Amino acid sequence: MLSCPREERQALERETLSQFASLAETSKGRVKDEPECEIRTCYQRDIDRIIHSKPFRRLKHKTQVFLQPEGDHYRTRITHTLEVARIGRTIARALRLNEDLTEAIALGHDLGHTPFGHAGERALNDVMSDEGGFKHNEQSLRVVERLEKENAGLNLTYEVRNGIVCHTGKEQPATHEGAVVRIADRIAYINHDVDDAIRAGILSEPDIPEEIALAFGRAYSVRINTLILDMIRESEKNGAISLSPQAAAAFDAFYDFMFKSVYSNARAKSEERKVFGIIDGIFRHYAENPGELPEDYRRIASEDGLKRAVCDYVSGMTDKYAIYIYGEIYIPDSWEVK
Repeated sequence: MLSCPREERQALERETLSQFASLAETSKGRVKDEPECEIRTCYQRDIDRIIHSKPFRRLKHKTQVFLQPEGDHYRTRITHTLEVARIGRTIARALRLNEDLTEAIALGHDLGHTPFGHAGERALNDVMSDEGGFKHNEQSLRVVERLEKENAGLNLTYEVRNGIVCHTGKEQPATHEGAVVRIADRIAYINHDVDDAIRAGILSEPDIPEEIALAFGRAYSVRINTLILDMIRESEKNGAISLSPQAAAAFDAFYDFMFKSVYSNARAKSEERKVFGIIDGIFRHYAENPGELPEDYRRIASEDGLKRAVCDYVSGMTDKYAIYIYGEIYIPDSWEVK
């Protein structure tokens, strides 16, 4: 019998991937069993399901760091996601891990992120404090398991779902591919946030501390290449996904520098106080008027509770849509006397 493309791909994985790689044919599978695709492996199908989902499309209008930036070249949540996917695949290829699984995790890792970046996340965490708070990685998992496809979820494989929820936080990923994305995420955002901060005039290249420049280089592409190469070499040597102790220490210093210079910079964060007002105002309105929620979210409210449903709705909004909804609720329409 002639084999189908999926079987050929699975055979190729068996022959070429590392002993540490997650093979598609040995996946723990999906919550709901499905017939296999003749063309794509289970991880390739997960990539397609994520890319074709509505939450993925909304990432293009969600803030990364800078709120409402003037200019076309600042990162959004979708450009960040694509950079993580590319860095992750580069590392996975060098380590002979499963590139498809790595890409699927990377593409899905921020699907649950709020409008207005981490400011929006903090605002939702405040209003949800009596419900256990809000964490974007947990919401990303909820998106793919509960919210998308009219509350049926995307029915992704266990390995992808685990990588999504474990890309940040205390729990470590169950696969090497998930561990790759966890570090690739940090490599991507710290370096592209420097690039955006320089574009915004908040930083200049000479502001980067000498210890960081000596460790990784001053140019954007050089820093990323150095970190990727270090991670590949250290992971090959130890069999665990990690940076070398020296690179990890310099990377922590890099993050501390960015936190002080950019992430808590008064100029960069000057508009964030307004975010809390917008998020809180929208949330209170729908909590008090649940009948105005879209039908899917009214159904969630009846099953999971009203606050969780409102949180799901608000966290899924783009920056522009949240501003529009806030205006519709609280700003009176203009009128003219005839």
